[in-house]
Amino acid sequence: MRKIAIIPLLTLALFSCREQEVRIPVPEGTLYIEPLTEDAIRVRVLPEGAVPLEELIYTQPVQKPKYRVRRSGGDVTVTTARLTAVYHASEGRILFKDADGQVLLEEKSRSLQPTQVRDHSAYDITQSFVSPEGEALFGTGQFQDGYLDIRGLTRRLTQVNSQISLPMILSNRGYGLLWHNYGLTEFNPSEGLQPLTLAEASVESASVNVTGTSGNFMEIRRFNRYAGEIDLPEDGEYALLLDVGSSMARKQYLAVDGEVLVDFSNFWLPPTVAAKAYLTSGSHRVEVRGAEGDAPVLGWRRITPETTFHSPVSQGIDYTVFAGNADAVMHAFRRLSGAVPPMPDWAFRYIHCRERFDTQEELLTAARRFHAEGLPVGTIVQDWQWWGKHGWNAMRFDEDKYPDPTGMVRELHGMDQHLMLSVWSKVDRTSEVGRQMEENGYYIEGTDWVDFFKPEAAACYWENFRERLLPVGIDAWWLDATEPENDDLANRSVGPDGIPGEFYRNVYPLKVVGTVYEGLRKDAPERLPVILTRSAFPGIQRYGAMTWSGDVGADWGSFRRQIAGGLGQMAAGLPWWTYDAGGFFRPTGQYADPDYQECMLRWIQTAVYLPFMRVHGYVSRTEPWEYPEPVRHLFEDAVRRRESLQPYILRHARRVWEEDYTLMRPLVFDFPDDAEALRQDCEFMFGPEYLVCPVTAPKVTSWRVYLPENEGGWEYIRDGSVYEGGRYAEVPVDLENIPVFKRVTE
Repeated sequence: MRKIAIIPLLTLALFSCREQEVRIPVPEGTLYIEPLTEDAIRVRVLPEGAVPLEELIYTQPVQKPKYRVRRSGGDVTVTTARLTAVYHASEGRILFKDADGQVLLEEKSRSLQPTQVRDHSAYDITQSFVSPEGEALFGTGQFQDGYLDIRGLTRRLTQVNSQISLPMILSNRGYGLLWHNYGLTEFNPSEGLQPLTLAEASVESASVNVTGTSGNFMEIRRFNRYAGEIDLPEDGEYALLLDVGSSMARKQYLAVDGEVLVDFSNFWLPPTVAAKAYLTSGSHRVEVRGAEGDAPVLGWRRITPETTFHSPVSQGIDYTVFAGNADAVMHAFRRLSGAVPPMPDWAFRYIHCRERFDTQEELLTAARRFHAEGLPVGTIVQDWQWWGKHGWNAMRFDEDKYPDPTGMVRELHGMDQHLMLSVWSKVDRTSEVGRQMEENGYYIEGTDWVDFFKPEAAACYWENFRERLLPVGIDAWWLDATEPENDDLANRSVGPDGIPGEFYRNVYPLKVVGTVYEGLRKDAPERLPVILTRSAFPGIQRYGAMTWSGDVGADWGSFRRQIAGGLGQMAAGLPWWTYDAGGFFRPTGQYADPDYQECMLRWIQTAVYLPFMRVHGYVSRTEPWEYPEPVRHLFEDAVRRRESLQPYILRHARRVWEEDYTLMRPLVFDFPDDAEALRQDCEFMFGPEYLVCPVTAPKVTSWRVYLPENEGGWEYIRDGSVYEGGRYAEVPVDLENIPVFKRVTE
């Protein structure tokens, strides 16, 4: 009788489960714990009646893993082969462990508050996790604040020019976390907010040449000084977030008690910027400088051992925990959200771009000279305005300037070069394409952006793309401004049901790039799609999208911040990235300015070791021969060095689509236990062999580098010297090189 009684109890306590998820009643509604793979568990908390939005990230059919469920009182333990989630009923939170029983992550608290977005019900949600001392966190995408380790930092995740928001983080403790929300997300949201008031008007002014839909034009900008005070409750390290109060900033300047924490200027910048500072309790003077019309607000939060995600518009809490080292996390994430498709070999060669070639003959003249001088160019790029008199993105070349685009492509192919063309999701309403969009209601209300959330609008866009552009034979597509620009989904409705754009605020690039990629695969199956885009969202890697860091400055600080930004994107799961080598907004007189030219060379020399090497520049002739010797020689030397690395690059690029590998690697990928390596915000591995240490300051003859722990040491490729790992080293540099080391293996 005892045996008969015991067996059913064991069967109830421990079994192989084939349900989609485990459901647990909680005060907020229903908690769902769903193993997705052996190393990924999804957690959702949905209030009663909440309807989840359509699935846009996890689109791949993946067989559910076997897992076990153990119930004890109100506690529930869900175990796969590599990851365990333990729900403690008395505390109302979940703890995650790896296969060895080591704690990876632990919930701290959560909140779901009903809210309303116009006439639609939603929830304002917050989820906090314990983040112990010594943890390093990376990810959330490409930001311009210069931070790589973002533990404790405050960031606002929205899509704007030069900022790519990806709600995913990676920890050196052996896990990754995807915050599954399509709208605006506050990472470690501010606890206090202080509006600042105008203290002095027009303290600065500048005349700038900017870009508009009608072309380039001059604009006078004036800047004010704003001031205020913040009162802090205790001593400690604080995360500060400056919101300039405009859709885009022209200047980001923040000083606390006279100490300047942020000082960035550009033709445009993201509207928010983060900083950290140690501050004492009591009152602190704050000064901000910004453009006329700004309404700056400073947010603050004392940094504590926790990580918090807050989304003001949602249908419920939804996140996934991935177990394993960085490569394992990327593998699990891409299994669920889509593997990176193959890329043609030529895409990894030098990409030459400028803003802009004005005619077909101008482009071909440059291409012919590259060819005649033996400079290996894989792709040459035609930036915007090729549509000319036909209207913005009319998908038709202006015949006066481009009389034979098909012949242009054919001639490029004869020189082993390929054409990339700038195409937008914004269409002039008076153009032939625009009139179709207007008549059918395919625009996002109040904008010239196509509403890709409407299937019929996306289909109409692709039909025009296919009929008007594919016959030309163009090889690669530059989908510009896919945020869309100026955060234009906010306060608008999208899709056939008029859903508030706030629900989908960050996923417009996923819709645009997906439409073009799927169309190319269907209607041009003989070619591997090559797509460059300015914005992204988790899952966009399945469309082979490469991103670049947007319209950034050309100074030393901007250069350094791009490296941290690109590495932040790598940690968030997307492997293809580059920047405008030399910076986009270049100084007047760049062809005779040796100080700028030194900086430009450092951008270009570092770009040799990015997933893609691309030179670009605003109202610039970016060809090497435009610069004096020895700058021209060093520029060309970098292009040839990129070409010489092609066998290595192609070998490890293939691993990206075959093994879910990451080519540009934050040091946490290979050295998660090396504390000093985790502090480096500008060094990275390029594939398994090369440690790249960009030079980000002028007129140096030596550079301090950190060489991570490696038993065989590191060989400086400049002179063959071998340095020990696990220490800093001062190495010689000159204008001809940046420090690059080859990993020595025993």
